[in-house]
Formats: sequence, structure tokens, C-alpha cells
Amino acid sequence: MNVALFGFMGVGKTAVGRALSKKTGLEYVDLDSEIARRKGKTIPQIFEEEGEAGFRAVEREVTREVAGRNGQVIACGGGTVLDPENVASLRRSSVMVLLTAEPRVILERVEEEGDVRPLLMVEDKLGKIERLLNARLPRYLEVADLMLDTSEMTPEEAAVEIISQIGDVDSA
Repeated sequence: MNVALFGFMGVGKTAVGRALSKKTGLEYVDLDSEIARRKGKTIPQIFEEEGEAGFRAVEREVTREVAGRNGQVIACGGGTVLDPENVASLRRSSVMVLLTAEPRVILERVEEEGDVRPLLMVEDKLGKIERLLNARLPRYLEVADLMLDTSEMTPEEAAVEIISQIGDVDSA
């Protein structure tokens, strides 16, 4: 069994994923890091050079491969579950955990990380976050087995909550 963490950028997929991996002994896999490693480029470079369609194509391939293994905490990219093929791959072996956060918290976290997010290269970042969240939320809710708001939680607290809700993931 795997635990797939998904949701919008800045909700804590990486930090919660690492904490969950540490607490359960499951291997931690970050899909965006795998994509960047495979392409030898950063995610922004892939978007710039190959466009979103090029990025999504390699994302499908990597998601299929990673989801084919067991015993992992998989941190998905913000748009991974928007693709039905990715969802089908992940559902075969994963509990789907939606992480959420308030838009202002998302913006604070992304800015704290100093991250350059291709989708936030706009003037009104908070407005863009709100619009994208509203557009994605129905799909996110449709895919989720479990939902957790991380706005007021540390990654460790979120990991403990996930374990309490899905049970003993390391022996499943």
C-alpha cells in the first residue's frame, strides 16, 4: 500500500510526506523531484521549454511507474490528480489523502520557500491561488479518500492525524 498526498501547491505535501515517511518507515517519493531528475531540469525549466503539455506527459509516465511500486508515501504535484490517467495509476495502490490550506497560508508558505512557481508568475498571486483552488477543488474532493486542512498544523501533527485516520500504514 502507498499513501498519495495531493492538493494545491503550498499545502504541505513535501513536508507532511517526509514526516509521514519518517513515522511509518515507508519510502518517501516526490513526483516533481522524480520528474526533474529524469529530465535533468527544474520544473520551471520544463514548463518554459516544453510547456504544460510536455510536463504533464512526463508526469503521467513517472506517476505510472511510481504508483506501480508499494510501501511509499507519494507527494504528488498540485495538478497530478487533474489527469484521470494519473488518478487511475495512483488508485490501484494508494490511499488518496487531500491536503488543504487557506489561500493566505498557501501564499505565505510559497513565499517563505522562495519558490518560483510557474503558475504564480502573476501580479495578483492571492487572487490566482483562489481562482485555481476554486477550479480544482471539485476534482480534488472527487479523488480524496481522506481530507486534512494543514493551515494550523505542523507537518508532524498532520502525519500523526493521517496515521490515526488510515491505520497502521507500514504493515498494510
